[in-house]
Order: sequence, then structure tokens, then C-alpha cells
Amino acid sequence: MRSIKNWPEDERPREKLLRRGAEALSDAELLALVLRTGDAASGSSALDQARELLNRFGSLRALGQAGSSELQQQKGIGPAKAAELLGVFELARRFAADPLRPGARYGCSLDVYRHYHERLRDRKKEVFLTLLLDAKNRVIREIQVSEGSLTASIVHPREVFAPVIRESAAAVLFIHNHPSGDPTPSREDIELTARLRQAGEMMGIRVLDHIIIGNGDYVSFADRGL
Repeated sequence: MRSIKNWPEDERPREKLLRRGAEALSDAELLALVLRTGDAASGSSALDQARELLNRFGSLRALGQAGSSELQQQKGIGPAKAAELLGVFELARRFAADPLRPGARYGCSLDVYRHYHERLRDRKKEVFLTLLLDAKNRVIREIQVSEGSLTASIVHPREVFAPVIRESAAAVLFIHNHPSGDPTPSREDIELTARLRQAGEMMGIRVLDHIIIGNGDYVSFADRGL
């Protein structure tokens, strides 16, 4: 197969992007720009490799969820190219995510879902976050309390409320993800929320909500009366 640099200029992904804009490129062509070079051993171009990756994983989102070892199972993808792909997809997630920042006011559960969905939807482990709020429900800061196994996070009220007390927060909001993509609360989620709410009441700290982020959906304990 011919190297991309030997293709007609109007067919090369880089030149096509500069001439017609990034939106004119296919997913495979955009991936080829990241990969830059193909596999010399097989004679495949960067575009060939990009197409093979998309065929192997089925979609850009599935490719973005792959780990380094999974990527390197593809012929011609070594540690360097795997790192570049991982970096690009992480950059895309950070660009898409817009977390509630200090001073931002919490209004409703949908606000939280919109801010945290892209950041948490593809995580392979449960991540439990606490948002510390002032008396006017403005964000003071975000705390990551735990990062659990594939199925559960280990969260203790002491770990949750220590920074809340230290920062003199008036209220808290809990957020975590379900790697399965289904945000339906488990029995453990319900029991944990009850314990955290009771601990907050004892200390005079308002627990506003516990929001579980899934893939394209979420559950708000407050909205459901839980």
C-alpha cells in the first residue's frame, strides 16, 4: 500500500482538513492525523490503521474507552501510538466536560448531570465526588472521596465530612457514576445515602442530593424523594 504522502494531495487527510475544514474529514481520517504513520511491516497507512481500529472497536466511543493494552493488540499500535490515542480521548472528555466551578450556583439535578456526564459516563470504576456548597448553594470546591472497584466504591461518612467541616461548608451534594451505564440506585447506594444524610443532620450540614451518573441518563435521589 502507498504511504499517505504519496497520495494525490486532495486525498491526504491533513491537506483536506486545511483546505476544507475538520468537519469534512471522516472519523478514520481524523484518527489518521493522530496516528501520523502507518505500519511499515505490513505496508498499511495511518488511514488503514485508523479504519482497522474503528472496525475492531465498533465506534469512536468504544475506542475511547479502550485501555493501552487493548489498543496495542492492534497490529502496528505500540506504546507511543497508544499513549497518543489515550491522550487525545482524555483531552476530548475534558473539553466536553464543564464541571461546576467555585462560585457557580447549584440549581437542580439536571445542571449536575450536564456538567458531569461526559466526565464520568465512561469511567470503568466508580468515582464518588462531594461538592461543597456555601449557604447560598454556591460551589466552594469539589472533593473526590474514593475511586472504587468495577462494582462498588467504599465510602465512609468520616472521609466524606472531614473536608466539609474543614471548609465550613453549609451544604453538600454527592455524585457518583455507575460503570454499567445504568444509573438505577443499588441497595448499597440507598443505604449509603441514608447514612450520609443522617450524619449531615447531626452536624447541621444540608445534604441536598445524591446524583448517580449513567450512560446517557441519571438518577437524582432528591427528585425521586429518596
